Amino acid sequence: MDHKRIFEFEEKCIQEHPPACTAACPVHVDVKGFIREIKAGRFDEALNIYSKSVPFPGIIGRICDHPCQAACKRKEVGDAIAIAALEKACVQLVQASPPKVTAPSGKKQRVAVIGGGLSSLTVAFDLAKKGYRVTLFEAGSRLGGSIWEIPEVDLPPQVIDNDLAVLNNLGVIIHFNTRVGKDISFISVCDDYQAIYLGTGNAVWEFNLPLDEQGNLIIDPVTFAAGRQGIFAGGTLRSGGTYSPITSLSDGRRAAISIDRYLQGVSLTAARENEGPYLTRLFSSTKGVKPLPAVPMGNGRSFYSKHEAMQEAARCLQCQCLECVKVCQYMIHFKGYPKKFIRQINHNLKMIKGRHEANILINSCSLCGLCQQVCPEGLNLGELCQEARAEMVKKGKMPPSAHDFPIRDMEFSNGEQCVLSRHQPGHTSSSYLFFPGCQLSASAPEHVERSYAYLTERLTGGVGLMLRCCGAPAAWSGRTELFLAELQKIKDQWREMGRPRLILACSTCYQMFKKHLPDVEIISLWELYDQYGLPKVNSAHRPALVAVHDACTTRHERHVQETVRKILHQIGCRIEELPTSCDKTACCGFGGLLQFANRGLADEVMRRRINESSADYVAYCAICRDNFAAKGKKTYHLLDLIYGEADAAAPAKRGPGYSQRRENRVRLKNKMLKEVWGERVAAEKMSFEAINLIIPAAVNEVMEERLILVEDVQKVIEYAERTGNKLLIRNNGHVLACHRPVAITYWVEYTPQEDGFTIHNAYSHRMEVKGNH
Repeated sequence: MDHKRIFEFEEKCIQEHPPACTAACPVHVDVKGFIREIKAGRFDEALNIYSKSVPFPGIIGRICDHPCQAACKRKEVGDAIAIAALEKACVQLVQASPPKVTAPSGKKQRVAVIGGGLSSLTVAFDLAKKGYRVTLFEAGSRLGGSIWEIPEVDLPPQVIDNDLAVLNNLGVIIHFNTRVGKDISFISVCDDYQAIYLGTGNAVWEFNLPLDEQGNLIIDPVTFAAGRQGIFAGGTLRSGGTYSPITSLSDGRRAAISIDRYLQGVSLTAARENEGPYLTRLFSSTKGVKPLPAVPMGNGRSFYSKHEAMQEAARCLQCQCLECVKVCQYMIHFKGYPKKFIRQINHNLKMIKGRHEANILINSCSLCGLCQQVCPEGLNLGELCQEARAEMVKKGKMPPSAHDFPIRDMEFSNGEQCVLSRHQPGHTSSSYLFFPGCQLSASAPEHVERSYAYLTERLTGGVGLMLRCCGAPAAWSGRTELFLAELQKIKDQWREMGRPRLILACSTCYQMFKKHLPDVEIISLWELYDQYGLPKVNSAHRPALVAVHDACTTRHERHVQETVRKILHQIGCRIEELPTSCDKTACCGFGGLLQFANRGLADEVMRRRINESSADYVAYCAICRDNFAAKGKKTYHLLDLIYGEADAAAPAKRGPGYSQRRENRVRLKNKMLKEVWGERVAAEKMSFEAINLIIPAAVNEVMEERLILVEDVQKVIEYAERTGNKLLIRNNGHVLACHRPVAITYWVEYTPQEDGFTIHNAYSHRMEVKGNH
């Protein structure tokens, strides 16, 4: 994956963008961090944060015109945070001595700063810190310019002297009572210094520099260049003639950057988009935030006490986005946000040697797309994860065992024992083709039978049947070539059957065919039940209230969602909408093969989802229903309600285990061939299938948890008994054997019996055991 593609994803994540207050501040004070420290009572740390952006904190903290406060998000729910009052409280409560700053040595270039106002002082401070030899020329007898006009009660003279003492520490040479253009010629200054900064407002006529029609100095708004090489200027009156201390500070800082670049011979304009105030892209929701007024100042004071400042700081929202993290258990589990994950994935993709530790991160995303729905910028992390899986597979850096089980299950569904394609009996062509999907066939084959019977009764022109998997496991696991091959088989069969309209009962199949087979006309099974009417059935019990779980793969299919709800209303159910539903629905834990790549996280996802409501759930995806029921959540499949199987036990009934699911698919094919088409299938058993297993319930639970099929155990025992490669456990008399049929090694502990083998334990690992085994 090239850098441009990674950048496209990374650029969409706005979590690391500054809050509105910091973006509105001309020198970008970390307001959020500053207030966070005040809230905790750490005023020294707060001042330290403030001083990193503000060179003269004692002065600015008392007189700042605080444009940040007008941008505060808190004002949407109550008063804006009193940032100016907090700055003032901080500099008043902390008895700070002048910072000890040591300037680096080595730079020989000399810079002249003309004027002693805030912008000039900032230029001198910033360039001296970088090691330049700075000389400041001040026409008067003291530095600070107009700040001396501020009343002493607001800005004591001692504070000014203390703050400006840092210039002496930095070695800035200061010439008082020296007016450039009168006491010393501007030409001589130009000759003696490699760069000049003019901070003298509009009084520059004597310098013979370009002026506009109003007689104002023409200053480049980005670089602060003043019309002649090596000369820069700032500190002028701002819009409307209003003086802004913090903007003067910003002018000086930005001019200092230009002077530094100029003296280094690099671009003055590159990468300067966000200097000065700008609009941040950060989105910070105030939904659900309680409105609060600003904390008042006690006893008629004009400043906050320490306790009051801490209370006011506590109102800060600490703005951040994290809209996706709020709704995504995956991001919560891995303790991050998209930009952080994108960097980890990028590193993983670029690695040549070493452990690809981000593989588990890449494989654990459910690919559900909820992040894109809630992200203000439309970032879909699942899209990146799927592309990363495909690339890692292509490079041979993704262990096959990561998705071995679902790929094998897909191949079984598309094998001779399960796959079926037929026209409706009595028809030589099909106007429709029912594709129920592998999960419904495995979970509730009786529903496939009933739905097909319904369709053949209601629709004309012939309704064919195709039993197989759509190939989603291959797509989700990054096995692109395998997925396209499976898709091509479906397309070829569809063409052979006369290009019929596909009727889909599975949400994932709907998504896959819509995206990858655009030439195929598709329709949801639920739309046909709505269009042609529900079957008449006797139902002793139908729930009065249900919550609908929309499959994440129908996130963008509003018509399907509405049809499902319409059917439920026809049945007589009231609907409770979950907090995340329809286009913002949450995954059940199966999507993207999460259930196989990271079982612990899948369980977290399921628990979060089923805890959203106490009502019984209705799902129209078979695997969603089975996943929730396995965790104890009463969940109906929509077909349970349509066909009146809504007795008290139905929603709590657990779905079949993995081995039973396979058997259900085989039986469904054979039953449909026999009962619908009048054909018989001669079942050909493999040698291992003749092995009879006695599996206690507790061991069966372990096998399900570890994704070990009955077939896997049979293969291990068949291999062990045939080759003699087995061990005797002396302390209990059990036999231990292992076998690696494909990508995973299976171990089985068993005891031979007259009528078969009792299984005591089974486990698997991804390690290859070398030797003859």
